[in-house]
Amino acid sequence: MVKIDRTYAAKTINRRSFLGCAGISAAAACLPLGCTTHSPQKIKRPPNILFLFSDDQRFDTIHALGNPIIQTPALDVLTKHGAVFSNTYIMGSTVPAVCMPSRAMLLTGRHVFNFQHPENIPDEMPLWPEIFRNHGYHTFGIGKWHNGARSFNRAFENGGKIFFGGMNDHYAVPVHDYDPSGAYAKQTQHVEKKFSSELFADEAIRFLHEYHQDTPFLLYVSFTAPHDPRMAPEPFQKLYPKDQIPLPKNFMPRHPFDNGEMEIRDEKLAPWPRTPEIVKEHIADYYAMISHLDAQIGRIMDALKETGHADDTIIVYTSDNGLAVGQHGLLGKQSLYEHSLKVPLIITGPGVPRGRHVDAACYLMDLFPTLCDLAGIPCPADLDGKSLAPVLSGASQAHREDLFFAYRNVQRGVRTGNLKLIEYCVANQRQTQLFNLHDDPCEMNNLATETAHKQDVVRLRNLLHAWHEKLNDPDSSSFI
Repeated sequence: MVKIDRTYAAKTINRRSFLGCAGISAAAACLPLGCTTHSPQKIKRPPNILFLFSDDQRFDTIHALGNPIIQTPALDVLTKHGAVFSNTYIMGSTVPAVCMPSRAMLLTGRHVFNFQHPENIPDEMPLWPEIFRNHGYHTFGIGKWHNGARSFNRAFENGGKIFFGGMNDHYAVPVHDYDPSGAYAKQTQHVEKKFSSELFADEAIRFLHEYHQDTPFLLYVSFTAPHDPRMAPEPFQKLYPKDQIPLPKNFMPRHPFDNGEMEIRDEKLAPWPRTPEIVKEHIADYYAMISHLDAQIGRIMDALKETGHADDTIIVYTSDNGLAVGQHGLLGKQSLYEHSLKVPLIITGPGVPRGRHVDAACYLMDLFPTLCDLAGIPCPADLDGKSLAPVLSGASQAHREDLFFAYRNVQRGVRTGNLKLIEYCVANQRQTQLFNLHDDPCEMNNLATETAHKQDVVRLRNLLHAWHEKLNDPDSSSFI
């Protein structure tokens, strides 16, 4: 096991947690026992919003929530001061670049089949930062934006260090200054020679120190870490000796069958069959990127305190999708397994109970109406997102009875309770998987062929077909 550097990582607090898949206790864990839970308070003035968005960060990559290997002291502090949602999912993707529709769903509160071209969000779909802007917030965007320049300028009245794209060398990020015209011409782009996470954090810190308006702000900071190329600064790489990284419990040299996306770029980052050595190397590099990102989050948190906004700002920390990094013989996120669909979600600040652990299943797109509720802002009535305010307040323990997942035209899935069904249709070949996530969180034991679970398969297939109809799934015929 990796030795924790106590000069960098926060001291561990005894916690309840449940079994995870990365060879560790999973991050979707209970907060410290004995935490004081406060009821939501009425907000006298609209709170500021600080939205922190990572790229490709899996749900089980926060030390305080049960991962003894990774070092994330800044995120550990956030988990102690706010509410943690341990079952937050993206709905999936219609394209191999999973982050594009994921971000579009987050921004619009609408389901995955609304976006035939997620690189450009349609003008008729309001964005939640746009709603906040229309209700008096000063909105400022920083970092990665993968949904079109036009929508960026609808969302934000200003911004800085804006990266239009999916991925790039972290030491040579091509960025734009804010362009009020929305043109963002190629010739106005310039390359910054500073590590991306530091670059975007610096811009956020600058904003916080220079902001002196009476109106509340919405600061949206979207990082490109820990997305590959994974090239964290050397001090952070040294935190994770590759030979001391445990293998995922569901490590496989190859995926057992063609899932419809075996030749995607992400899967070509390592040769087949996957070896324990190369998977450990990828995990170490992944963790190093997250620890370096965490250090930048800590700097932003310090600036929030220094500028007097620590008590009047709602902070949201989440990610656009997860990543396999060696689980199930995969490296990427083009699947419907937990490691690819499930993301961290932490909310802290005024109106948010302290020390709340929420198990209720939710989507990332539920943040649109949730933030509107927390800020006292009316939101569109036709959203697919559903506010988490009732579970935050304790008025409700449940949120969504079931969840639907899709990846392109080759994978569909549903989850209800502890059961999760995944259906594959690749080159007219069908595969079915059924997992009990309570007993088998690593999704290693396929129950679909067991006689005892025949009716479970029928029931979840019926649920899947109901979702097809509800969402007008364009590829539903392949899964009937």
